[in-house]
Amino acid sequence: MRQLIAGNWKMHGLTAEAAAIATPLLDAGALTRDLLVCPPATQIAAVVRILAGSPVAVGGQDCHTETHGAHTGDISAAMLRDAGARFVILGHSERRQNHGESDALVRAKTLAAVAAGLTPIVCVGETDAERQAGRESSVVGGQLTGSLPDGFAGVVAYEPVWAIGTGRTATEADVAAMHLFIRQELVRRFGAAGEETLILYGGSVRPSNAASLLAVPHVGGALVGGASLKAEDFLGIARA
Repeated sequence: MRQLIAGNWKMHGLTAEAAAIATPLLDAGALTRDLLVCPPATQIAAVVRILAGSPVAVGGQDCHTETHGAHTGDISAAMLRDAGARFVILGHSERRQNHGESDALVRAKTLAAVAAGLTPIVCVGETDAERQAGRESSVVGGQLTGSLPDGFAGVVAYEPVWAIGTGRTATEADVAAMHLFIRQELVRRFGAAGEETLILYGGSVRPSNAASLLAVPHVGGALVGGASLKAEDFLGIARA
């Protein structure tokens, strides 16, 4: 199974900036990994046009649970799909923390994404305090149970909260242990389908550490934050 390198641009990218990030990806050449970029919603359609005909997919960063309605400021999964998105990131720790998103809400968004024809990338991960207390497995296990609906057919991203944007990266042993735990949980619940689910690692992934992280068993790719805002770094990770 090919690994997936997904770039989460977060709240970055005016029109000229988005074009500057996306355009060099057209010259990526042959890669052994799949590429995905998730710009802010305002730039999805423009980035789709730039990358048309390339193997680079485009996704969104969040969606509402409803298909339409009186939800000022929100965007539905159907709207993302209509703009050309094929994936959507859900349950990122910044959404869980800054917007109080619960596992139940992430689950509902996941169902909405699938109904609209999007592949959900559902994020899980523990805080530093939870890891220090030895609760990382129970926290991540609870998030998996609450956030993934029955028959889940998407991607899981493990992002230790303490490693996102901090420059700190989990050790290869930490990543191996958690990805094995997640794999076991997926198989326990979804059977053979759980064996095929991609599990991405995210948290200060850079070209300098990508090769070692991507070689860890059960790591099916990377969810990249800051490094995805520079095409050279993003492609460096993909080529690692």
